[in-house]
Amino acid sequence: MQMPELRRALEEWHGPSFGWAMTCCGFDRALAEDVLHSAYLKVLDGRARYGGRSSFKTWLFAVIRNTAAQHRRAAWFRFWEAPLPAPRPDDAAERSEQRTRVQRALANLPPRQREVLDLVFYQGFTVDAAAQVIGVSVGSARTHYQRGKAALLSLLGEAP
Repeated sequence: MQMPELRRALEEWHGPSFGWAMTCCGFDRALAEDVLHSAYLKVLDGRARYGGRSSFKTWLFAVIRNTAAQHRRAAWFRFWEAPLPAPRPDDAAERSEQRTRVQRALANLPPRQREVLDLVFYQGFTVDAAAQVIGVSVGSARTHYQRGKAALLSLLGEAP
């Protein structure tokens, strides 16, 4: 993909990419911005190359997920050097009560279930494509999807 095409594709998928970065970062807006910035740099400087084996969106979301994991590992190593910053109070004020409730419920799910549900519900992926993004078999992704939906309904106090 040439640089102008690459830039257009990143612009086209920026909104959904930021939403996915938020999920990968536990809904920490500042961290999601950092992760997305780092992922874009990887794409633009060639450290992450689109090979065409999947859709651009699927590939980009995998780059974002891997970048978030790298940020988490780096934060873990810095943990003993300095305390982690407290969440900004104004972030919670920006969210509606319903969205906050759903996000809290999602945060209580196991990571794979949370990732599959986010990719399917919020990012428009099929379960098969979500499996490709998170690097699991389609059968495993379907299991995480079904269990995640049931657990989410339970956490929200709704009957399945």
